[in-house]
Amino acid sequence: MTPENLKEIGGIGFSILSPSEVRKYSVTEITAPETYDEDGMPVQGGLMDNRLGTLEPGQKCATCGNTALRCPGHFGHIELAEPVLHIAFAEEVNKLLHSFCRVCGRFKMLTEEVENFKTKIEEESKFNPKVRDKIAKQLFAKTKKIMLCPHCGTEQYKIEFLKPTIFHEITESGGATRLLPNAIRERLERITDDDMQLINYNPKSVRPEWFVLQVLGVPPVVVRPSITLETGIRSEDDLTHKIVDILRVNQRVRESKESGTPPLIVQDLVDLLQYHVTTFFDNEVSGIPQSHHRSGRPLKTISQRLKGKEGRFRGSLSGKRVDFSARTVIAPDPSLDISEVGVPVEVAKRLSIPEKYSKLNAEFLNELVLNGSENHPGANYVIRPDGVKIRLDYVEDKQALVDSLEDGFVIERHLIDGDIVIFNRQPSLHRMSVMGHSIRVLPYRTFRLHPAVCPPYNADFDGDEMNLHVPQSAEARAEALTLMMVHNQIVSPRYGGPIIGGTRDYISAGYLLTHEDTFLEADEFSDLALTGGYIGPLPKPAKSNPTMYTGKQLFSLFLPKDFNYQLSSKWGRAKNQSNDVLIKDGQLVSGIIDRAAIGSEEPDSILHRISKDYGSEDARIFLNSVLTVLRSYISNHGFSLSYQELTLDKTAEKKVYKNISDSYSNVDSLIVKSQNGELISTRGMSDAENLEAHIVHELSKARDKAGRVSDSDLKDDNSGVIMARTGARGSSLNLGQMTAALGQQSVRGKRIQNGFNQRALSHFEKGDMSPDAKGFVKSNYRTGLTPTEFFFHAMGGREGLVDTAVRTQQSGYMQRRLINALEHIRVEYDRTVRDPHGNIIQFLYGEDGIDPAKSDHGDAVNILRQVDISMIDNKSKTNPDTKMIDSILKSYKSKLNEKVINDLSSSFSNNSITESGMKNVTKKTLELTNKALVEPGEASGIVAAQSIGEPGTQMTLRTFHFAGVQEKDVTLGLPRLIELVDARKVPSKPSMDIYLTKSHRTTQQKALEIGKKILYTTVKDLVSQTEVDYIEGIKLKFESDTLSDFGITLEQLAEIIEASKREVKINHKTSSVMVIIEDTDASTLFSLRNKLLDLRVAGIKDIKNLTIVKKDSEWIIQTSGSNLGKVFKISGVDTTRTTTNNIWEIASVIGIEAARSTLINEITHTLDEQGLEVDIRHIVLVADLMTSTGVLKSIGRHGIAGTKESVLARAAFEITVPTIAKASVTGEVEELKGVTENVIVGLPVPVGTGMIELYMKR
Repeated sequence: MTPENLKEIGGIGFSILSPSEVRKYSVTEITAPETYDEDGMPVQGGLMDNRLGTLEPGQKCATCGNTALRCPGHFGHIELAEPVLHIAFAEEVNKLLHSFCRVCGRFKMLTEEVENFKTKIEEESKFNPKVRDKIAKQLFAKTKKIMLCPHCGTEQYKIEFLKPTIFHEITESGGATRLLPNAIRERLERITDDDMQLINYNPKSVRPEWFVLQVLGVPPVVVRPSITLETGIRSEDDLTHKIVDILRVNQRVRESKESGTPPLIVQDLVDLLQYHVTTFFDNEVSGIPQSHHRSGRPLKTISQRLKGKEGRFRGSLSGKRVDFSARTVIAPDPSLDISEVGVPVEVAKRLSIPEKYSKLNAEFLNELVLNGSENHPGANYVIRPDGVKIRLDYVEDKQALVDSLEDGFVIERHLIDGDIVIFNRQPSLHRMSVMGHSIRVLPYRTFRLHPAVCPPYNADFDGDEMNLHVPQSAEARAEALTLMMVHNQIVSPRYGGPIIGGTRDYISAGYLLTHEDTFLEADEFSDLALTGGYIGPLPKPAKSNPTMYTGKQLFSLFLPKDFNYQLSSKWGRAKNQSNDVLIKDGQLVSGIIDRAAIGSEEPDSILHRISKDYGSEDARIFLNSVLTVLRSYISNHGFSLSYQELTLDKTAEKKVYKNISDSYSNVDSLIVKSQNGELISTRGMSDAENLEAHIVHELSKARDKAGRVSDSDLKDDNSGVIMARTGARGSSLNLGQMTAALGQQSVRGKRIQNGFNQRALSHFEKGDMSPDAKGFVKSNYRTGLTPTEFFFHAMGGREGLVDTAVRTQQSGYMQRRLINALEHIRVEYDRTVRDPHGNIIQFLYGEDGIDPAKSDHGDAVNILRQVDISMIDNKSKTNPDTKMIDSILKSYKSKLNEKVINDLSSSFSNNSITESGMKNVTKKTLELTNKALVEPGEASGIVAAQSIGEPGTQMTLRTFHFAGVQEKDVTLGLPRLIELVDARKVPSKPSMDIYLTKSHRTTQQKALEIGKKILYTTVKDLVSQTEVDYIEGIKLKFESDTLSDFGITLEQLAEIIEASKREVKINHKTSSVMVIIEDTDASTLFSLRNKLLDLRVAGIKDIKNLTIVKKDSEWIIQTSGSNLGKVFKISGVDTTRTTTNNIWEIASVIGIEAARSTLINEITHTLDEQGLEVDIRHIVLVADLMTSTGVLKSIGRHGIAGTKESVLARAAFEITVPTIAKASVTGEVEELKGVTENVIVGLPVPVGTGMIELYMKR
């Protein structure tokens, strides 16, 4: 095929085929329900007719003459004896029957009104393509109620639609006449093309009468292949079974019509035909039974083949199985480079890379061909220039083949050391789950991976399997080498810090090597230095007699010589020391090297600094060298945690025991106090809840005290302490549980609840509230747990497992929605962020144009670091004055953003730096800022979605109670994040922070006055007793203290009750109100009493609870429940700062910009509260997309993902079949501008390197 003949898909139009088109495209009419005859040959006119295509390897297609490999398959058709409805369009038929006249077929609306709507459509559709759909819905709703045709004056009958496919017309007499498909078709034929355009039908692609099928297309045999079982019996596809049913019933209908069978019986047969045709299209229609295979399983028909994870869209088009891939278990190999992957020889022999034969590589390739496919390195195939493939397994004389090789031959050779491959672990939650590695062929059967590269893959070595893909073209390999290699992914785009680094034993080794007491003999020092790849001169020894070097000197060999840095180690922080690690001119002067210096996921570490200041290649060499040295050192010296190290001395054990005994005694006294009613109650809590809160508080103190005793007793050289404090593994909590006590086991955030009658387990007394009976474990792991403690511990552990399973599923779905909504968003050449249709989401990516992956922990440049470096040579005696600083920064104001200018100014004024130093720093800052700018084509949407979705798996699922105060339950963690991206109309736990004006925020009393106006109060909240008297009426008694607390009088209450048209008598003596009701029965009286109790006295309906809290130096009101509009109307409320967690309320009361800001703040707060760091730019992009149209849109199928302009993208996301049906009716055209749709049709994706278009002329 010449380049001139090459065609690329420009778009896909959707329409419905007319009966004449179905007959035109069909190669034969199918009449016989049989498939094969006695000789096993396809029956002519049957479902396996060889005109429909061929399946057998040797046979040729009777239509196109091609073999099974080249024949695309051809459609047939069935002429239906009676028309039937197409199930996908039954709802459309219903709308049309309601909206068009039954006689003249015109739209049931006056011509003038129609013209007005047409004008509206023409004007608005230029700016808003969705307006046609919106107006169509309005018109359908309007015409449904019109019962007289404005054109011909005919009375219209009500249409009754019995799902799925039966229509009745209710006549004047009230009788129901069935509308048969024939009659429906006649009515639909009368509809004019002009009227169709009004209701958003495209007359070029659809006519309404085509919704009633007269001809049914029969899919080609390649769509429904038949298979031969081991027994020799042929097994047919589900679709073939279904079409056989249709053919049989169709034949019976035709025969019974011809033989004059009574209409009733014919109609039953037509209904059966309708059933079979319906289930042929969709076998999951509600209201009719599913069609089953004889084995009992439901048949998978057309609709089931398209939708769902395994369907055509998601299973075979958006993602599909590929060649040149391998999968096996992974194992650690710390002797590899971080960018390498060890590949088993067997895999290297099976996977191949095509290499063009030329005189430059002839010698190398000749040898591979001679080795054949069995010897590594060898080759599997030789491809001749005419396309013939020679398999080397079957070549006897390989030398003769080698002699015949010439330029233009392609050799498919084995993988060899240094080839570039793509390595991946699922679930692929972020872009570092797929990275480029160079391979090293190794023996045995597992992929080998450097342990430092586990964090980005989230891999461990307990049986995880990973996938390896071999890029087949030079372009693909170049792209992987340039963009995907491991050392280019050290800095994570989620927060601009390193994600790859030392873990576990490497960190422990770092501590042991760089500890003050570590000295190395010259031999060992030299060996270790050589192991790390150091080949320079040895430094001066720290001790001369005998010659001894420090571990710090060894570490320093691998630091860049001009490297200066200071940081706080984890070990130092545990000892309350700051900036204990000091590096001067590439020498580690003081401090311990632990997780903070070389660990993974540690921003501002030494590794991070080297990566940013010297580049990723230097970072790779540093990490490889240091980790190799640390591994060798710890292997030689040994490091293990012994049982002995988990033993506390006797006094410490006694202390732990005493602390726990004291807490037990305190709990007993709390229980006694509660029984005697002496316990101080907390507002909004019942007595039982109050006691529980006090007990939980007391027991958590016991656990903390036991942990502190354990911490203070274990020495610094304890292996467990070293691991916990350096960040290698575990925490002081784990050590406490091993040495002191496990503490309280909880399920759903509470102590173990009753599993038996009034007790948790059967061996406790009923009503026992003691710690032991409610799951407090006072044993530790070293001494062992008692059976009951073990059982309680298992209950707590089970919750963890269930929680993880639920969380994985929920966060996975959230991530899928996020990625689907954001996948097509990219940075353009003008640095705006747009969707494929050119709609602007952001005028400048992230508001500063900085790519988080190139940023320095979120900032464009680490200015303090630049100032420190500059001051080595440019230190002055005094700090510079403001005038000098301003004159230097003046010329940069247009080139740098405001924040960077302010940071530079404050850094200069706080340091003694010379003028030339400041100029150097400013120049360097501009240079680094330009380097950190986001590149055009960056798939910023996907990166943002991954950066928010990936931490979702690490979040907790629970709703927390704040310190036992029931009024403010807050949804946190994953449920809150899902709630935010879904833009829920009402959050599950709405709450407000109400700030007050100056005059009301100074004292609690004044804040309480406003609180009373806000808190929703009903008669029930004030009443102390109610009496129902059958003669007099209902008596409501009140406590005068309660009334004065709320500032309400009996007169006000009487007024409220009178407003509901009741007569009232007030009795001040008894502080009661009598509501007079005469002659009613008991049930009416009681329901009336309940209505009275629910009457509003004061406050705002949605706000059920509030707490007055001191925040900083002012009193604020925190509420459960939210109503921003009404709260704003209350005087004394500071409307500039008051906020709610209900985003919709903010959007409707204050506007879309405020909703955007709140969305950013809420997502940031939710992630921060879980200790997860995500760059603000990602969150801003998601918020901008959700609010870019001026209306708050959710991320899922009802929001951004479901309202994309691309038909294929919508169909591939969720609701597949209805999306395609709707697109056919409206005649939509798929323009292939986004990501999913291009993947589906096999074209380059228009983001990243796929955005570049080259035009070449020969």
